[in-house]
Amino acid sequence: MTKLTVKNLISIHDLSAQDINQILVNSMTMKSLRKSRQPHDYLLGKTLAMIFEKPSTRTRVSFEVGMSDLGGKSIVLGKDELQLGVRESTKDVANTLSRYVDGIMIRTFSHKKVLELAEHATVPVINGLSDLLHPCQVLSDLFTISEKKGSIKDIKMAYVGDGNNVCHSLIFAAAKTGFSLSVATPKGYEPKEEVVNSAYEDAKASKAEIKISNDPVEAVSGADVIYTDVWTSMGKEKEEAKRKKDFKGFQVNSELLKLADEKAIVMHCLPAHRGEEITDDVIDGKKSAVWDQAENRLHTQKAIMTLLMGGV
Repeated sequence: MTKLTVKNLISIHDLSAQDINQILVNSMTMKSLRKSRQPHDYLLGKTLAMIFEKPSTRTRVSFEVGMSDLGGKSIVLGKDELQLGVRESTKDVANTLSRYVDGIMIRTFSHKKVLELAEHATVPVINGLSDLLHPCQVLSDLFTISEKKGSIKDIKMAYVGDGNNVCHSLIFAAAKTGFSLSVATPKGYEPKEEVVNSAYEDAKASKAEIKISNDPVEAVSGADVIYTDVWTSMGKEKEEAKRKKDFKGFQVNSELLKLADEKAIVMHCLPAHRGEEITDDVIDGKKSAVWDQAENRLHTQKAIMTLLMGGV
């Protein structure tokens, strides 16, 4: 039975390069099995608790459908039902849920809650998103890139936008697997220094080139993959007007796309604010891999769940 070297999926930084490769291999298997309609009930009789303190489309549907495909069940727990740290301590919720379910997925604002849940749960915990990291999204993105480019090792990726949770996970992914990453953000919106420094340490082994700048033109030049995300993430709506002003010049549009490799693909984790960080003609264009990304969340998360929750 294949397993990862970690009990939980909290951060790509915690994974080995071998772990990541195993997830990508299993993602392909999961996709092939689903496309051919072959039974793959590797989690038959198992239950996943899904904690949502932030609303979701892709995360909820992909995890719920994924557990169904794998023969298991899922239970959705909303913020009003749990009120982590308010009605009941996160520690007590972790201990209680561990007696009922075989795994816990949490999508929340506070990364501290993810860490606390993982510390006290006796079943695997999966970070479905926090304010710091989005590992499931980026692992599925690596799968998408491997499908489109044949490998993730020798690509050059440009990330244009906010130095947010997706950006942080991309930085860790580059450092672990060795692809080149050039991040371009407006001044004041750079990724967190502690994330970058940790990634630089990982990159010593993988030889990854990671560059942080404020120049989208330089970042995109010759890139094989262009990645962007919303300028104003959930929970930062009060900053929207300022952010729109500060991010002027960081839109992924047809003019910026011309600077990339002619076979470049464009990625966005969704939801997209069309006309802000990306234009309609790009997200709907021939170079867009956005909808493949969205689909691949399902396959990669199924791979993650089987590897963590006792599947094959």
